[in-house]
Amino acid sequence: MMQIELIDTFLDLCETKSFNRTAERLGVTQSTVSGRVRSLEASVGVKLFQRSRSGTALTTQGLRFEPHARSLRHDWVTAKNAAQDTALAGITMRIGLQHDLVGIEIKRLIGHLREILPQTAFLLEADYSSQMCSDLIIGRQDIAILYSPQIQPDLYFETLGEVRYVMVSTQGDTLAGVGKENYILANYSATFANAHAALLPDLTHVSLSIGQNAAMVDLLTSLSGSAYVLEHSAKALIASGICQRVVDAPSIDQSVFVGVNVRNRHRATYRKLIRALHEQYPSQHANGRTRSERSAKGEVSAISPAKR
Repeated sequence: MMQIELIDTFLDLCETKSFNRTAERLGVTQSTVSGRVRSLEASVGVKLFQRSRSGTALTTQGLRFEPHARSLRHDWVTAKNAAQDTALAGITMRIGLQHDLVGIEIKRLIGHLREILPQTAFLLEADYSSQMCSDLIIGRQDIAILYSPQIQPDLYFETLGEVRYVMVSTQGDTLAGVGKENYILANYSATFANAHAALLPDLTHVSLSIGQNAAMVDLLTSLSGSAYVLEHSAKALIASGICQRVVDAPSIDQSVFVGVNVRNRHRATYRKLIRALHEQYPSQHANGRTRSERSAKGEVSAISPAKR
């Protein structure tokens, strides 16, 4: 029967690429690390690491085994906490966050997470939707806050709310003054791209496209041009005198989703986190009510394999 210590040692060694460093981090001797690796290799029947003068590296078989090892580790933690009926106290909750959402009241979000789970450590990582969905499946992340859900049997998603993108320009305050040659096309998500193409077809085929709000802000600050940025970034650019709001350009609202592995969707800790996230990302338009008010009335939309 495989011991979880073998998986922990394997995953730590994948990160450190050093038997000495892994031994220090795990508080064991180097010989113990070596022994665990040999035991694991004997269990799976292949060599997982190659040691050389340049260091320690995964073999081809080790690279194939790594995502499954992460999944095994995730399943072990899930099973252990389910059996003990704990609230993940004393462990790390790994949260993936869409790149563009990092700058939106992140301090408030962290404060709220610490308030509802004071004994839990949080690891927040900025990434793109496709990678976060993959990480949820293999157990590399516990929760993901993203733009583009990828519907798969192992994943469950809920709509949290929306963020708004608006057009700003260094050239003028109307679309008539926006030159196609200086327009920077935003490519924040497939949904955003489709909405932009429908609303502004004449500005769809241009020579430069950017997929991150922060990079777009940097470009507008250092160069001249016109582009869509998040509403809070637009306010900062306008306040600094760098840009003007293009008043007749339509705003584009991007839905924000939370995703979890289906095995965790009903666990109390995850439901607490999801409720907190509903408050973090309210809907821009909810018939006069905020997203949190709609959530309280049971109007929050969910996306799961059963509904597809």
